[in-house]
Amino acid sequence: MQEIIQEKLRNIEEQHGVKILYACESGSRAWGFASMDSDYDVRFIYVRPAADYLSIRDHKDVIELPVNEVLDVNGWDLKKALRLFLKSNAPLYEWLQSPVIYRQQSEFTFELRHLMHGYFSKRAGCHHYLSMAANTFEYDLQDGEVKLKKYFYALRPALACLWIIKTNKTPPPMEFGQLRTIVEDAGWHRAVDELLKQKEVSDEKAMISPVPVLQQWIEETLKYCKEQADAISPVTHDTVELDALFRKFISH
Repeated sequence: MQEIIQEKLRNIEEQHGVKILYACESGSRAWGFASMDSDYDVRFIYVRPAADYLSIRDHKDVIELPVNEVLDVNGWDLKKALRLFLKSNAPLYEWLQSPVIYRQQSEFTFELRHLMHGYFSKRAGCHHYLSMAANTFEYDLQDGEVKLKKYFYALRPALACLWIIKTNKTPPPMEFGQLRTIVEDAGWHRAVDELLKQKEVSDEKAMISPVPVLQQWIEETLKYCKEQADAISPVTHDTVELDALFRKFISH
């Protein structure tokens, strides 16, 4: 699959006349709880020739390939990515921490990662992860049988929110294995370990009965995190550093 992904990235550069600065895995394979048939979620940041940014003609700021059962590939233009970085876009901050990197311009990656801690908004991050976890819990984990994978789609963002509040380390790590260290309850970890074992040998459609210890934990954690998140002050930043980074890498 590595060769296929690399070929897709080369084709994108040739067909669109762009340079990919960074490409990574962004889904369950990077989070640490892939199923047997999990697809590959490839995300990338690209830059156009400098002249394109000085044109009066608008250019699309995303490149998306048709999605199939195996591959989901799309990326953002550098200007779009930096605007979202300024707004503390949580998925982008996750991309930059991915353990699976397909392509990177080392200087670009180093500089953007170096800025992450200063630009990450704890308030915005908490509300993003709270929304993800609450929606999954409310709409996907309330029936007599639920999709196994949906537990992780609730647990991971709930843990990320808890991480921000409890540790004051920003942003939270992308990988589930690191996030779960914030929980001390042994019974919780046993329940999660059992789910991970099941997920490794199950497909994406696998159904299970609700797990009481996790149902209670998610509900209580979301309530606690919401109370704490509402008390976090918003932050704003100017664009000076990111403007400089933008000008530097369009000139490459």
